[in-house]
Amino acid sequence: MFTSKLIKTPWCTIQKRYASKGTTIIKKEYGEHEISKIRNIGILAHIDAGKTTTTERMLYYSGLIKHMGEVHYGNTVTDYMDQERQRGITITSAAVTFEWKNYCINLIDTPGHIDFTMEVEQTLRVLDGAVVILDGSAGVEAQTLTVCRQADKYDIPRIIYINKMDRTDANFDASLKSIESKLHTEVLPVQFPIKEKGILEGIVDTISLEKIIFDKKDMGKKLSRFKLTEDKDKGLWEMANEKRRELTDKLSNMDDKLADTIIEQESLDAITSQMLTDSLHRATINKKGIPVLLGSSYKNIGVQPLMDSILLYLPSPNASKHSKYYQCFDNKLCARAFKVVHDKQKGPITFFRIYSGSIEKGTKLYNLRTEKKEQVGKLYIAYADEYEEIKQISQGNIAAITGLTSTSAGDLITIGPTAIEEAEKKLKAQKDVKPEDVEKIFDYNSKILEPVFFCSIEAPSLSMQVALEKALEELEREDPSLRVTQNEETGQIVLGGMGELHLEIIKERIKTEYKIDADLGPLQISYRETIKEPIQDTFSSEYKIGNINTNVKITMSLIPNYESKETFLLDKSMDFINVIPKNIMKVVKNSVRSVLLNGPKLCYPVLNMGIKLHSLEYGPNTTPSIINAAVSQCIRQLMKSAGIALLEPIMRLEIVVPEDYLSVILKDLAKRRAEVKYIDVFKQNKVVYCFAPLAELLGYSTTVRIISSGHATFTLEFDRYELMDSANEAEAIKRVTGFY
Repeated sequence: MFTSKLIKTPWCTIQKRYASKGTTIIKKEYGEHEISKIRNIGILAHIDAGKTTTTERMLYYSGLIKHMGEVHYGNTVTDYMDQERQRGITITSAAVTFEWKNYCINLIDTPGHIDFTMEVEQTLRVLDGAVVILDGSAGVEAQTLTVCRQADKYDIPRIIYINKMDRTDANFDASLKSIESKLHTEVLPVQFPIKEKGILEGIVDTISLEKIIFDKKDMGKKLSRFKLTEDKDKGLWEMANEKRRELTDKLSNMDDKLADTIIEQESLDAITSQMLTDSLHRATINKKGIPVLLGSSYKNIGVQPLMDSILLYLPSPNASKHSKYYQCFDNKLCARAFKVVHDKQKGPITFFRIYSGSIEKGTKLYNLRTEKKEQVGKLYIAYADEYEEIKQISQGNIAAITGLTSTSAGDLITIGPTAIEEAEKKLKAQKDVKPEDVEKIFDYNSKILEPVFFCSIEAPSLSMQVALEKALEELEREDPSLRVTQNEETGQIVLGGMGELHLEIIKERIKTEYKIDADLGPLQISYRETIKEPIQDTFSSEYKIGNINTNVKITMSLIPNYESKETFLLDKSMDFINVIPKNIMKVVKNSVRSVLLNGPKLCYPVLNMGIKLHSLEYGPNTTPSIINAAVSQCIRQLMKSAGIALLEPIMRLEIVVPEDYLSVILKDLAKRRAEVKYIDVFKQNKVVYCFAPLAELLGYSTTVRIISSGHATFTLEFDRYELMDSANEAEAIKRVTGFY
């Protein structure tokens, strides 16, 4: 276990008044916090559920800012980019550190739009817990499902906050059912709303049996708790006791310690508030259930109890389940980068989560991916887009570091290669550790999503070409889902992104931040290539270097419809595999990965194809570059012989539409080769769940707005790649190349 030692928690001392933000940063005197009093959390949600508004209230109630900003006014702290303020959405994750009740909370506000899901992915990897925010009138929405799946992948405990409960169409019970049915988890509601004539007047705490009323005149900063009594609050008192017994009963089924106490006491009513709180904490950390709270952040109701719940239910760095794997580093430094930004004055700033040890100014860091060392410039604590310099950062905290030129999001850093080897050996020796757990720790990057759109980009003049290339280099390092490549035939720079909005934002950032008015070509679909039939053959080639001749003979087979993280397969039954030097096998694997980036048909990446190496023969004077070339040529020759087919991206589409417009929506979907899975009912609306090819959905937002008279809304998410039929493949080839 991590030692519970005292660490110096740095607090922001910035005293800069943002005229455009209307925000004053208040100087805080930092005390010392035990590691058990640190919380590293993220705010996750579907777009427009109220993440940024909730974060702004947290900063205000914690005393970090004097005035709350609003998303619609474009003056919030965490939405600091021009594009975020103009559009009213979060595009990039923003870290901010503040104090609440003598606890240090490192909070990261993440994007809600599906185009920026990689920002969420990289952030989740370093968090100990998360707050999922729902719209009380909509329940669990499409992107909520996505972020929860991502959180499950990293085994992150979470609590749910049902926001916008002030709306007349908000329904707390319906939201609870939505959580159970869509997230497949046990809900543990610790509150329920007090509504009079459709107006949210307050909240009832089912654990303490109190009603909480927020002072509207004081922006909700003052709140009053009143103990419910049978005489004065008969209806609320009866409901609160009933819901408390239901909560206790649920917890007893998932927490043995509470169940034993109930058996001893022989009554559910004998359980104290502290017993329930402790049981909720254990259930949350073990992911057996999710505490559910409610409020209206915009109306300043429910945020302080949410902040209390972060302290009560979410784990500290030393109690986090996924952090225990990093104990294999003992007290040696271990940290993971999760974000990179470029500051005009400070240069590249890399954000790190420190798992063990500490970092000081001037420390040399060893990067597992690059296998190189870099020296730390300065250390900072982040306050969105402002920073306060500090001397040291210790385990459990999040900090920003300057001076690192080659470190990227996802990189694991320590003091040297020996520390990595010792830690990996120690982790593998533990009996309860699975191979996938080892991979999670020492794999330097999480799975990068493949872009589904691409377009060309050109500098406005030759004199701006170098500046554009530098801008793209910085943006690609900041954004792992952005791909910048150069077309070898045309010489054009090609951008690959996750959606139309993603690439549009990139163009705007190049224009506003780098002052380059670049031209973007038309959007193109990012197809994939695969083989039609399995094939096995032997490839033999002779190379001459000076007076020396050398032969390479390779036997390989290609396997269609093979889905795995690792495309390259070794035939372990062959003894020759064991005698091939490691450096040669590394060359073979790198060659395989390289050749699969560009298929032989239209130069799209190759997907759903396995490669098995059966034999490899080469002479004593054969260089790695010759083996690399031979492997590439062998694979390309086999692919051409097997026949190449195109795969197109299929999107998961969810449309919410009034019943009056349902027929026109379905009629339009039929024209788009959409496969309707089912139609659900939500309040007065129909919800259509379907799959459709991305090629058929270009400009769909305009179409759906016109045919529904602006009443329909939709969300779009990549689902899979699917084989195209011959007619649609011919059309796709014509769109890409201009001819059949």
